[in-house]
Amino acid sequence: MVHTLKPSSQLTRFGQKEGNQMDAIPQRQQVQAGEKLLKVLVFTLILSVMNASMFNVVLPEISKQFQLSASQVSWIITSYMIVYAIGSMTFGKLADKYKLKDLLTIGLIVFALGSIMGLAATQFWMVIAGRVLQAAGASVIPATAMIIPIRYFAPEQRGRALGTTAIGLSLGGALGPIVSGFVTSFASWRLLFALSILALLTLPFYRKYLDDERGQAGRIDFVGGFLLAASVAALLLAITLSAWSLLGAGVLLLVLFIVRIRTAAEPFVQPALFRNRAYVYGLMIAFLATSFSFGIGYTIPQLLAHVNHVTPAVIGFLMFPAAISSALLGRRGGRLADERGNSFLVYTAAWMLMICFLAMSTVAGLSPYWIALFLIFGFVGQTFMQIAMSNTISRTLSREQTGIGMGLFSMLNFIAGASATAVIGKVLDFGGSSVGFNPLVTVQSGVLYSNIFLLLALLLAVVILLYALLFGRRKELVVQKAG
Repeated sequence: MVHTLKPSSQLTRFGQKEGNQMDAIPQRQQVQAGEKLLKVLVFTLILSVMNASMFNVVLPEISKQFQLSASQVSWIITSYMIVYAIGSMTFGKLADKYKLKDLLTIGLIVFALGSIMGLAATQFWMVIAGRVLQAAGASVIPATAMIIPIRYFAPEQRGRALGTTAIGLSLGGALGPIVSGFVTSFASWRLLFALSILALLTLPFYRKYLDDERGQAGRIDFVGGFLLAASVAALLLAITLSAWSLLGAGVLLLVLFIVRIRTAAEPFVQPALFRNRAYVYGLMIAFLATSFSFGIGYTIPQLLAHVNHVTPAVIGFLMFPAAISSALLGRRGGRLADERGNSFLVYTAAWMLMICFLAMSTVAGLSPYWIALFLIFGFVGQTFMQIAMSNTISRTLSREQTGIGMGLFSMLNFIAGASATAVIGKVLDFGGSSVGFNPLVTVQSGVLYSNIFLLLALLLAVVILLYALLFGRRKELVVQKAG
């Protein structure tokens, strides 16, 4: 069995210049186990991120097969993100009560079961059920990606460990479109579900190298988590189905969730966080910025399929340069934040996103190669914005609140993506528009998409103005944090 050090003792042992020889052996075993776990974790992260992104490419194909509207088929992405968001936070809490190896075993098996259901799906509801099961299982992976670097590596080595996990995230995002395009060039889109079953290959390694450590046991507010997930799902379904009854149900569930977190002994979300004004403002800005960014990955395949009439395989190849550029430049964005500050990176990301939105609004319907070119600005800008807002928000939190606060931030990112796909899908349901607000657009069939990107550009300008007012000056941020 691998011996695992508690955080406090881990700091002490790794910081000693001289130590007991008997202690060095378990410590060496732990480091070796950590290195092996990192390699397995990178492979798992690649599969997890690919599973989230590669279905964007085939949404038009699925829509055609099941005769669905854009808003209906968007639930392949929306349902996954909602469950993934709530599940990742839930597994993080469960890791304080149960063995991580046992949670991973359950999670990866459920992930595979969802993949099998999707692979065998003959009706759309089965596809959605498969995606929900996939998300419920895969959401154990983000929790694992945070725990392993902290549990198995000394503080001075955690940066490298976290950087290694970032490689898995980047590669997954970059490979998603190209793998999706390649698979659908010779087989059905259902085969994409089969790729996720490969995650089961990592299970023996997790069982072998993970220790039996548990965190401090505490209560888990499953009621609060359910109310949050149900309220988000009801509100987004209300948009998709234009149902006032669902809107009312969503609002009621949201009110019940607020009451729950204010009265529960150990709530799903700590209400004390919302007394930190700087943190709340950061969440609001990050939620909006993330929504606009996610809109790119969802809207572009729809544009290429319905206006340019290209196949999913070609869509994957056209999106690959942007995805790989984002993966390669992600670390550069982190260095820019350290060297020039978060505000500099936010404004850089905003300009890149703005270039993407305005260019897409202008070239909608023209050669797909123009779209592939300007998509690079959008994907890299999305990555830079994520890094910058993560750093900005983390600095509004005290040390005691960092884990909970950043967990909520991560969860809201996925909910933002779910919201964007639901809203844009509903806009696309209205069909072609005869009125183009961008006078430079020349292709009539691309007018609706042109208007969407122009609106995203205007909304992004408002969000950046809010950021400048609230976080433009470090002095104001410190004052708000102290308050």
